[in-house]
Amino acid sequence: MKVSRTEVEKMTKLEMIKSRVNYLYTHSPKVRMNVKLMHPKLELNNDPVEIKAVYKNVFRIEEYSTGVPKCHTLQYTDILTGQFQIVE
Repeated sequence: MKVSRTEVEKMTKLEMIKSRVNYLYTHSPKVRMNVKLMHPKLELNNDPVEIKAVYKNVFRIEEYSTGVPKCHTLQYTDILTGQFQIVE
């Protein structure tokens, strides 16, 4: 099976994103995030969130934009596609 160079670069970027999120989870889980997702509808603009759990393909955050804590599961690949950004 042949793997293209862009696929290898994406895998490398994805691994870097996973390690960065894991580092933030263990050292400083309270970060700021920009998010714009349609399903579930979620829009955050430099809002504080807390990384609650880190898994192989996803991670969970808790956000307080409505005044009530809500948990969301986000995929690491959404960072690659620009759907959200961790501001720190």
